Amino acid sequence: MNSEAAILHLGKDSFLAEVIQRTSIPPFAPSGKVYFELLESIVSQQLSVRAAATIFSRFCAIFPDNYPHPETLVSIPPEQLRNVGLSFQKAKYLKNVAAFTLDNDLDRLRWEDYSDIEIINLLTKIKGVGRWTSEMILMFTLGRPDIFPADDLGIQQAMIRLYNLTDTGKTLQLRMRELSEQWQPYRTTACRYLWRWKDQRNSL
Repeated sequence: MNSEAAILHLGKDSFLAEVIQRTSIPPFAPSGKVYFELLESIVSQQLSVRAAATIFSRFCAIFPDNYPHPETLVSIPPEQLRNVGLSFQKAKYLKNVAAFTLDNDLDRLRWEDYSDIEIINLLTKIKGVGRWTSEMILMFTLGRPDIFPADDLGIQQAMIRLYNLTDTGKTLQLRMRELSEQWQPYRTTACRYLWRWKDQRNSL
């Protein structure tokens, strides 16, 4: 992703240009490890960063080489997963991901051959993986440059504050999507700035 080109383009939005001037985002390298990061995403749902990291570390430690190979995970009793701090539902979702990975050979898919919406449609077939999780995988695991998670609470809060939006519900999401159209094809970068900007303001 060409960050200079993205910043130049996003700066055409005067509101977002101010965010970019006041905010820095760290570089990151997409891992491409869809299966592993799906598991990590499920574990982290509704938990603090610290708690999620602790539980995920305990989860990985169950396995001989500290890696939850899908063929091993599908056969582990749910009770063993619950012993590391996972809820019954999360344990079930993790096993769903493992089974789907084996059935669809996720670790060997050529993700570059799939469009964003094709990946979303594929991953959301897994019970426990919704659109938001799929969008996070697209953004941070696969490094797709033009993802806009309109139902993300952080993005909603940032855009309400930045653009003084008063809409709610579906009307809010529609307005957000309209505003984001001017950011294409760099909406992933725009969102990363908005998340960072919101967090910095909240810490003041």
